[in-house]
Formats: sequence, C-alpha cells, structure tokens
Amino acid sequence: MELQDKYIRFDWAVKRLLRHKANFGVLEGFLTVLIGDEIHIVEILESEGNQQTEDDKFNRVDIKALNSKNEIVIIEIQNTRELYYLERILYGVAKAITEHISLGETYYKVKKIYSISILYFDIGHGTDYLYHGQNIFKGVHTGDFLQVSTREKDAIVPRMPSEIYPEYFLIRVNEFNKVAVTPLEEWIEYLKTGIIRPDTTAPGLGEAREKLKYYSMTPQERHAYDEHLSALMIQNDVLDSAKLEGKIEGRLEGRAEGRAEGREEGIKEGVLRNARRMKEKGFSTEDIMEITGLTFEEVSQL
Repeated sequence: MELQDKYIRFDWAVKRLLRHKANFGVLEGFLTVLIGDEIHIVEILESEGNQQTEDDKFNRVDIKALNSKNEIVIIEIQNTRELYYLERILYGVAKAITEHISLGETYYKVKKIYSISILYFDIGHGTDYLYHGQNIFKGVHTGDFLQVSTREKDAIVPRMPSEIYPEYFLIRVNEFNKVAVTPLEEWIEYLKTGIIRPDTTAPGLGEAREKLKYYSMTPQERHAYDEHLSALMIQNDVLDSAKLEGKIEGRLEGRAEGRAEGREEGIKEGVLRNARRMKEKGFSTEDIMEITGLTFEEVSQL
C-alpha cells in the first residue's frame, strides 16, 4: 500500500479532525448513508454537559443536524468499550434528550435522537454487522401499529412513535466480512480496514480520502494517533484476557450461580490487574480510563 493510501481510523478522526466545520462533509456522508436521509450538520455540540465525567470526552460525540424535512435532530455517536454497553447507550440517549431541552419548555421541543454505536469489540452473539432498533407500539391482539395524533400548527397530524422516539444503530465492525458493493458497505469496510477505494462514489468517502490521510498529519499528531492504536491493542488484550479468566473462575465454582459470579469477578480482577500494569508503564489516568472503562476513582486507588 502506498503511503498516501493509509487513512486514519474513523473512531480517532470523529473525535478530533471531523469536529471542524471544513470536514463536516465526511460526517454528513456517513450519516446520510447510514440513516437513509439527507443529513446536514449544524454544529458539533461540545458543552460542559458533554463532559460530566473524566471519560465522557473520549467516548461521546453529539451532533446537531438537519434532516431532509428541515427538522433538527441530535445524533449521538458512541465509541466506548464497556462491559455494560446497552446501559451506556441508554444513559447517553437520555442525557442527550435532557441536555437539549430547557427547563420550562414544552415537550414539543424534544428532539429526535439517533444513537450510533461503532463497536470494535464483541458485544454478543449475532450474525449481522449492522443492527437497528426503534420504538414502536404494536397491538397485542391485532398486530397493528399505533399512530398518535398530535397538534402541529393548529392541525391534527398523525405521527408514528418512531418519528419521535430514539433510534439505535449498532455497527459491529469486526463482523463485516464481505465484498463491499453498496455505499453503506464501503463505509463499513473503511471503518474496519481503514481502506478507501480510489474510485469510491459513496457520500463522504471521497472527502475522507483527501482529509484523513495518515501522512497529512504533523509528526506530533501521528505520534498521538500511533499511541491511540497501541492503546486499542492493549485494551482488546485486556478484555479478552479478562473474559477468559472470568470463564475459568466461573467453571471452577461448579454451579450456575457460582459461574456467573466467577465470570464477573474474574473480569473485574483482570481489568484491575491490567490497569495497574498500564499505570506502572506510565499511561495517563485518562488513557487508562478510556481503555479499561474504570472510573477516575478506581484508577486513582490503584
């Protein structure tokens, strides 16, 4: 591969380079292809509310955007690696909703939320690389879907709950194992391999080829990026080792209850043990928190 064909991983770029307005086209292309609606970014939201804890700034990117109906939507991208990931994205969505409605405003001001999780780790069992979920209300006996009547501009308008309630996308990057044909598949291929085809016509990827080149970064930026990749390798090793240790300890208990407790305790001990090793090797508290999912207090007590 030629030097100019080496591209920065998306999970790094989205937290740094793609926050700049000049690079919004890359994100807009990705979101348009994924959501299936034309998306235009208004701004990247970086209020203090997005950084309530030490690790939030590493894990979450909030995007304020307009869809094809000129409606404002809030798009949340999660990159965390945690044991309790479903709880994490639920927390993130709830936080995004409450942060973007002021006290005293009517509920009509609640914005549509898209939660997008780009997962570079094993979240569970499944045969697909992309999962989508949204809220619907289905008749228990009739099987029909409920439409809710709302008043908009002095007119009664029927709306599906899915038009209001959050939608979730889980992208299991490592599960993508096919030849990319569609624009979405080309994006997933880039997320997994860092490869962008020279002849790509997928929205956003053409701009990514120009703006996310590894060798366009300064030496300092490349060093930070290389450290990020090294941290990811350590993190994956930490989680894999912890899972194995947890399974072994669980089996030794001999009972279903003991196995469950053994797995959880083994995973926790494995994470703490590797966190101590990282601390001894000079990793910063923030990096250890990002890699292991531990809290600031847990890392400080090591």
